[in-house]
Parts: sequence; structure tokens; C-alpha cells
Amino acid sequence: MECPGDGGHDGSRMGANNGKQYGSEGKGSSSISSDVSSSTDHTPTQAQKNVATSEDSDLSMRTLSTPSPALICPPNLPGFQNGRGSSTSSSSITGETVAMVHSPPPTRLTHPLIRLASRPQKEQASIERLPDHAMVQVFSFLPTNQLCRCARVCRRWYNLAWDPRLWRTIRLTGETINVDRALKVLTRRLCQDTPNVCLMLETVSVSGCRRLTDRGLYTIAQCCPELRRLEVSGCYNISNEAVFDVVSLCPNLEHLDVSGCSKVTCISLTREASIKLSPLHGKQISIRYLDMTDCFVLEDEGLHTIAAHCTQLTHLYLRRCVRLTDEGLRYLMIYCTSIKELSVSDCRFVSDFGLREIAKLESRLRYLSIAHCGRVTDVGIRYVAKYCSKLRYLNARGCEGITDHGVEYLAKNCAKLKSLDIGKCPLVSDTGLECLALNCFNLKRLSLKSCESITGQGLQIVAANCFDLQMLNVQDCEVSVEALRFVKRHCKRCVIEHTNPAFF
Repeated sequence: MECPGDGGHDGSRMGANNGKQYGSEGKGSSSISSDVSSSTDHTPTQAQKNVATSEDSDLSMRTLSTPSPALICPPNLPGFQNGRGSSTSSSSITGETVAMVHSPPPTRLTHPLIRLASRPQKEQASIERLPDHAMVQVFSFLPTNQLCRCARVCRRWYNLAWDPRLWRTIRLTGETINVDRALKVLTRRLCQDTPNVCLMLETVSVSGCRRLTDRGLYTIAQCCPELRRLEVSGCYNISNEAVFDVVSLCPNLEHLDVSGCSKVTCISLTREASIKLSPLHGKQISIRYLDMTDCFVLEDEGLHTIAAHCTQLTHLYLRRCVRLTDEGLRYLMIYCTSIKELSVSDCRFVSDFGLREIAKLESRLRYLSIAHCGRVTDVGIRYVAKYCSKLRYLNARGCEGITDHGVEYLAKNCAKLKSLDIGKCPLVSDTGLECLALNCFNLKRLSLKSCESITGQGLQIVAANCFDLQMLNVQDCEVSVEALRFVKRHCKRCVIEHTNPAFF
């Protein structure tokens, strides 16, 4: 019995043995999978000495070294307390989930290796009796790096681990990972049956892999024509040119997350693609979901280009794109008329004129975040409330120009509102809350954090009318304990976030 973190040594040894036994195929298994797992998995391991010398013991250790999700149990099960049944591995990892292939052995055998060796071989190899389709199902729960390690166990596992059905998604994490090399090795192996292209691969997620460069994105663009989802959040080394290549060579791409990629200032086709692929694209990009949060250098002209090429956008997040103005939103509404969710939080140059442009989305808009847009007042809220009657979510936290009149417009015109954040709006009082409570009966989430004019009376009116309220934030508000208890009595499922030490 071993901890999952100690499987690398046995896996690599078996990969080497298989290379000798099965010729060229086994050799490829060891080299490719070893490269990928070393690029994608940084779990510290330590070679074990004098563990087992017989073929039976080696088989037991090999089976246990790569646990499957169906065989994992927590270490606090009966028989694992007070040091019983704990692993004798030299791994530095403690308190982790322990992988078990067999039922707990008799208590008279205390040493885990003795317990394993005492079992008949046919019982030790029970996982090998699973049919191929069951093994593939088990492998489908493993992350990319563990799947690569499984490919190093034996020839059968190698063939199963590289089943194309398991490679619709590549997901890599870690700040120190050499992700460019990992992507190159993976795509090269996945292209063996279909030269130069990975027809099954639809999702690549390498968010947080800071060593990702344009080279890695070029690999994806060249080898993954069926790509539909790409997540490169926090990969600040990639540039516009690499993103252009991806969207140009992956015509089915629908979901793109480049949040935190500070060098990305635009989304567009390459010039060659605009000419060559015009009949296919119509000079359009099929992206529907685009997250450009924290792309600080994005300006109105870049947003204009994005809007002109990505006309099918339904979800767009531009949080903290601090250079955007109302003019950029005007361009956006000209081309992208199907937007359902839009966030321009912390875009300090967006004002009531920008909200007037956003209101042109009319009933299609369901989600809007304008948090900390200090130039927004009741005028902009009135535009949105008048035309976007099916709005379900509004975040206007920190918009200090909003008053009770703005809340009244919103409540009377957006009766289906389910979530509202008007925290840090000091001009909103109990009057606005009363109007909200009498019109928005389906309200489930309400944040009034740091609303200085709110009292317990306003909260009681909300609780008496909005029975489905599930979350209420009244931190830093002057409300009494009696008012909070009233809310709790009328809204049984409501979680109240507060700063009143007398209420618990």
C-alpha cells in the first residue's frame, strides 16, 4: 500500500521494462509519457529501496502506484487510525488520500508489504480483470498529468490511456511547468493516428501557467482545428499575434478566456486568414464567450475591432479594462446585438452615456455589472431599467450617484430581478428598499454593504415580501439585532452577512 504521490518510481520502472519486452511500441510509451508527466506533474517522489524482489510483489506495487478514483478511500476509515495500516513509504506527503485495491487485510498481519505478499496473485491483480471500457471510464476521471503517468505502467494501460475519447480536454496547471514543451509532446502523440491534427481535442486549459509563450499557442493553432474552448488566464507572456493565429486556424472556437493577459489588446483574424478563409469565416469569428478581465491596455479602438469580428458574442467580461470609455461601448452595440451578459466593472470612464448604449440590448440583456463606475447615476439606471425589462442580475456596487429614484425605476421595470448589489451607495435608503420589496418578489440575493442610510425598518419590509431571499449582506450597516432576527424568521433559508456581534 502506497500513497498516490509515490507512483512515479514504479511507473517509470514498468515503462522501461515494457520497452524491452514489447519493442518499439513499449519504448515510445516510456519516452513520450515520461516527457509529458515530467512536464506536467511536480509531485515530489523518492526512490524506494529493498521494497520487493519477487514478480508478485512487483505486480502489487505496480497496481497500487497509480490509484484510480473508484479505488480511493480516505485515510480515516476503520483500521487506519493510530498508525494502523498507514503507508511505510518515504514520501514526505502526509494526511493524503490512500489508494486501496484490496479490502483491509487481517489484523494479525501488521506490515503492509507482508499483507500484500500474502495474498494470492489472482486477487492482487483484480484491477487487471476490469474490461477495457471500464478502465477507460476510470481513466476519464484523471487529470492530464496522472493520465500520462498511467500510460507508463504497462502496454495495456498505455493503449487505454491514449484512447482518443480521453483526450477531448487537456488541462495543465502550475506556475513552473514547461507548458510549451508539454503541449508539444501531447499534441505530437495525439497526432499519430491523424497526422498533424488532433481531431478529438476540443478544450485546452492552461490557466495560471505563466511560462506559456506564443510558441505554445502556435502549437495549439497548428494541431487543433476542432478546438472549441481555450483558457489561458494569467498567461501574461502571450501576445496578440499568437491569439490571432488561434482564432484564425480554429474556426469552431467559441470560448476564449484571456483574462490577465496584459499584452493582449485585440481579438482579430490574421491578415492572411481574412483573405484566405473569407468564404469559411465571412471575416467573422465564432467566439461567443470572451473574458478580457484585467487586460489593462485594451482601448476603444481594440474593442471596436473585437466587436467587428466577434459579432456572435453573448458573454463579454471587461472588468478593470480601465482605458475603455463610452465610445468603446457604442462600437460594441453596433455589432454585438446578442449580448446576454456584460461586465464593465471598474471601468471608471464609463458613464450614463455608456449605459444608454448598453440599453440598446433591450430584453436580451440578463446580466450587467457596472460596479465602481463612479460616473453612473440614476439617469443611466433609468435607461437600463426602461429597456432591459428581463434583467436578472445587476451589480452597481460603489456607484455613489445612485439614489432611491434609481432603485425605484429599477424595481418597477425589472420585476424579475433576482440579484442586486447596491452596496456602498450611501444615497439609497429605506424608501428605495420598500419599493424594491413591493415589486421584486423573486429577489434571492441582495447586498447593501456599507449603505449608511439603511435601517432595520427597510430590512423588515424586504423580509416580509421577498420570502425566497437566500443571501443578504448588511455588513457595516446600522441595523438592530431585532431586525436581523425578523429577517431570519421570515426568510428561513437566508444567509445573513453582518457585522453585529450580538447576532449569531
